[in-house]
Amino acid sequence: MLDHVTLPVSRVDVSARWYTAALRPLGMTLLASSQDSASFGIGRMPYLTLRRCSGRPASVHLAFTAADRPQVNDFHAAAVAAGGVDNGAPGLRPDYHAHYFGAFVLDPDGHNIEVVRHAAEHPLP
Repeated sequence: MLDHVTLPVSRVDVSARWYTAALRPLGMTLLASSQDSASFGIGRMPYLTLRRCSGRPASVHLAFTAADRPQVNDFHAAAVAAGGVDNGAPGLRPDYHAHYFGAFVLDPDGHNIEVVRHAAEHPLP
């Protein structure tokens, strides 16, 4: 089980703006920021830290769990509106498993950021 993750980024200011918008639908906010790093979390717990690196960082795939499918949709819309590149629109991915509902967006450094819901969801009667 993961507690927190650090991602290398080329420009903390650009990435911090993007992650602020993209992670808002998940309830995550910017907790701290400096020229060299930015941390995002829920409450006071930082789950994601961006750290400045020299040059272009190697691509990373990072997936966040969604509370429900609408949260996956909201993440994708917010991340693309903030300038991310669509890398897989929200939808079922039955090749992973029957209830895998995810969306993928490339961040400003090309990291593949995913939000996924694994549970079946049924419409209300």
